[in-house]
Amino acid sequence: MGQYHGRHAARHAAPCTRRGPALPRALWSSKPAAVSMAIVAAAATTAMATESAVEPETVTLTLSSSAVSQGEELSATQLQDSARLAGERAGLNADRATARAKIEAAAEEQAEAAALARQQEAERVARDQERQAEADRRAAALELEAAQENPRLAAQVLMADFGFGSDQWGCLDSLWNGESDWRWHVENPSSGAYGIPQSLPADKMAEAGDDWRTNPVTQITWGLNYIKLSYGTPCGAWEFWQAQSPHWY
Repeated sequence: MGQYHGRHAARHAAPCTRRGPALPRALWSSKPAAVSMAIVAAAATTAMATESAVEPETVTLTLSSSAVSQGEELSATQLQDSARLAGERAGLNADRATARAKIEAAAEEQAEAAALARQQEAERVARDQERQAEADRRAAALELEAAQENPRLAAQVLMADFGFGSDQWGCLDSLWNGESDWRWHVENPSSGAYGIPQSLPADKMAEAGDDWRTNPVTQITWGLNYIKLSYGTPCGAWEFWQAQSPHWY
């Protein structure tokens, strides 16, 4: 019998084989009911998949006593290492501070030494300048013309050469003022005593220099030496001079 191709062919077609669960025959004739059953089945399948995905599996871990002991030892070692590193860091910082303090102290000592050296050098230069100035004053005072004009200044300069201090100056000034009034060319007409110290005889002063007649420095040098040998000091000679009448020494 040939196939029927009329408009009612679908009714006479052989039923198709379906995969999946068989539906009751009563539902086959109702298309809406079949669709509802398919939706329910799909929803149930989705819910089961979602539930399986959401709920994780529970895993229980059990550590052995040796693992716990190793963990404790590791923690203790880490603490010890941390403490050791902290101690080493503190010691290093202390060493750095000590080294820095030594460097600063050395720098301070060097600065103080340099300052002291500069001060000492300045003082030495000042002393040298003062000595040079004194030497210049001495040389100027002992020049022939200067000594003839101001023999007192020449005598003050020469006193130190014989160990006489400034305290002896008043006695010397009075003594030679009474003898010659500090005149280098004066001569005693009765005795022949000559010059500022009134040497007798006059040529005794040649012991101090051949220019004894005209150079007050030569006369003063001889007179101071005579006073030192005979009376010790100008004040000793002045005291003796006052005790004599007429005066002499």
